[in-house]
Amino acid sequence: MISRLVKPVFLGLLTGVVGLGLCLFSAGPNLEEGIGLDILFKLRGERRAPPEVLIVSVDKESSDHLNLPDDLRKWPRSLHARLTDSLAGKGASVIAFDLFFEEARSLRDDLRFADSIDRASNVVLCERMKKDDVPLTDREGIPRGNVKVAKLAPPIPALAKAAVALSPYPLPKVPVKVSEDWTFETGAADTPTLPVVALQLFAMPVYEDFLRLLERVDPDRAARLPRDGKGIVAARSVEKLVRDIREVFEGRPRLAERMLAELEASGTFSGDAGKRRTLRSLIRMYEGGSRKHLNFYGPPRTIVTVPYYKLVKIEQGHGGGVLPVDVRGKAVFVGSSELLLHEQKDGFHTVFTQSNGLDLSGVEIAATSFANLLEDMPVRPLGPRTHLAVVFLWGVAIGVVCGLFHPLLSAAGVLTLGALYLFVAKHQFAAAGSWHPIVLPLFFQAPLAFFGSIVAKYVDSNRERRNIRRAFGYYLPDAVVDELVVNFAEVESSNRLVYGICLGTDAEQYTSLSEITTPKELGRLMNNYYEAIFHPVKAHGGIVSNVVGDSMLAIWVSARPDPALREKACLAALDIADAIERFNRSTGFRDLPTRIGLHSGLILLGNIGAVDHYEYRPVGDIVNTAARIEGLNKYLGTRVLVSGDVIERLEGFLTREIGEFLFLGKSKSLVVHELVSRLEESDEQHRKACAMYAEGLDAFRRQSWDEAIRKFRETADSFGQDRPSHFFLNLCTHYRKNPPGAPWDGVVRMDRK
Repeated sequence: MISRLVKPVFLGLLTGVVGLGLCLFSAGPNLEEGIGLDILFKLRGERRAPPEVLIVSVDKESSDHLNLPDDLRKWPRSLHARLTDSLAGKGASVIAFDLFFEEARSLRDDLRFADSIDRASNVVLCERMKKDDVPLTDREGIPRGNVKVAKLAPPIPALAKAAVALSPYPLPKVPVKVSEDWTFETGAADTPTLPVVALQLFAMPVYEDFLRLLERVDPDRAARLPRDGKGIVAARSVEKLVRDIREVFEGRPRLAERMLAELEASGTFSGDAGKRRTLRSLIRMYEGGSRKHLNFYGPPRTIVTVPYYKLVKIEQGHGGGVLPVDVRGKAVFVGSSELLLHEQKDGFHTVFTQSNGLDLSGVEIAATSFANLLEDMPVRPLGPRTHLAVVFLWGVAIGVVCGLFHPLLSAAGVLTLGALYLFVAKHQFAAAGSWHPIVLPLFFQAPLAFFGSIVAKYVDSNRERRNIRRAFGYYLPDAVVDELVVNFAEVESSNRLVYGICLGTDAEQYTSLSEITTPKELGRLMNNYYEAIFHPVKAHGGIVSNVVGDSMLAIWVSARPDPALREKACLAALDIADAIERFNRSTGFRDLPTRIGLHSGLILLGNIGAVDHYEYRPVGDIVNTAARIEGLNKYLGTRVLVSGDVIERLEGFLTREIGEFLFLGKSKSLVVHELVSRLEESDEQHRKACAMYAEGLDAFRRQSWDEAIRKFRETADSFGQDRPSHFFLNLCTHYRKNPPGAPWDGVVRMDRK
């Protein structure tokens, strides 16, 4: 058993190590991010965004309705003022403009927009991030190259002063696929990005609760933070607050864990699920690193999006109106977002880029990032150790499966395990954003293990065939050698212990036929007879091992018990019976009805003989027992009998258990079955006869002689004078008069061969 596991375990370890190697190169992570993550998103499909997030799209539809140019830079900022007044007046919690206002326009419009921002006290404006090349020189003033330095370009002073906070939101442009973003831009002194500042502003109503949680776990650090949330907003210090809180959390992973534990244990927030969620999201945001993977909700416009003009038009000529969507308590992101590809100017390639090329806009990605933070559900890759452990253990498991089983079973196992792995990965991704590796386990390791096992089995098979040929090539043809034992490590002698199925035949009336037939006629008859019974044996992969007079011994051999070989032997036995019927109908001589017996087990296959004469043949109790089973046919009136070992777990045959017999000279009894026919060739009468016979046999074993006699008589009378029923009918009649001695085991003891 241990030796059989060596190669599969080695294949598993090799598959796991190859997976680890690919993980350590950039190609592995790039494939997972470029392909694996896409697969998970596609399997999951669209996901509903939190209702607290809303996008106001600056689009061509709005420019058409408002009779404005398509170029956003030419829109009057008084429109933005009206939009800000409308959103703030209807209770929007945060208004984030993903638009740039670096250049002054109409002084009147700029001041009006600044006044609206100032009154709203909840507007975050976006800063443009630029990277300039700064020349480097050594002490002698010799140029030594350039270094890129990030610079932030804020909005015009009036707007910058009025906004509650300023923050950048840099993203890579196509052809790079956007899959992650920055929470804190490390290239600009850890500047918090737009979604982070927006979430902190959105969470200001629970800021004092956040401070109380921090005080419970770390009073000293809580004392470093300002206490007045409203004062922070009024002083336009939200960005500074974000930096201060991040500094408190940096390098202290246990701090967030303790705060979350305190939040769960505290009964203060048990009745307010929304407040608990917001506090948890804040803690998780500051606990995380500078980057996170985006958990996209779907294609463009999956997050609720309202065209700009619908929120501005109602204000024309009126101080208020009914908005087309409820904005109370929501974070509203304003930016360029189009419905048509040819109109899109601000687009980023993502997993949900549509087949026509329409990308997600920058404002949609910003809103997605904010929503991920709010519900604390970005895409979370497995930790490095966990990732490596999953890849390695998967490789070991899939390698062992492929190494242990036949290629067909291995393929089924690989597909089943792969489907199960993919289902679990998809469920974890959909439920918690957990990102399990997909490409390496399913598209590299699984094929590697499967085809590696195929190659290994092919090499082993060829080596085994060569070994067997060295030992048996002088005695058997190549076709027979290829069907011998598959798992010989070395062949050192010609005698080998193998698993075999022995099929013995014997022709009735051969003795009397030989007395009345000339030798020439008898020879011709027997040649035709053997031709008829040899063909089924060879057709089903058997070996004709021995022929003596009117008897034949055929064998099927393998390294270990093989149901496929037993099935072939049974099919050959039925075909022999059919061939004999055709032979007897076609010959002009007397009939040669033939009895057939099959048994299986270990046999010694090799050279048997002495001095200068040897025969290559099987030796063992299995051969002798097969002959005894064949001989039992003449007492039972049957044609094909097999041992229980041969027929065990075989499907596709109609059989009936004849009984348990102890042959003359044997110490162990044997259960014997009649091989009736192929299952598809049987009819209802055959199956009914077998069932009635089984009832009689059961009564016989219970020593219910009268019941057994009745059942066997019914079977014998109803189904063509069934000979085995007559045999047991006579035996039961005898036992009724002369009961067998104790202990009774239901075994029929044969006193003749």
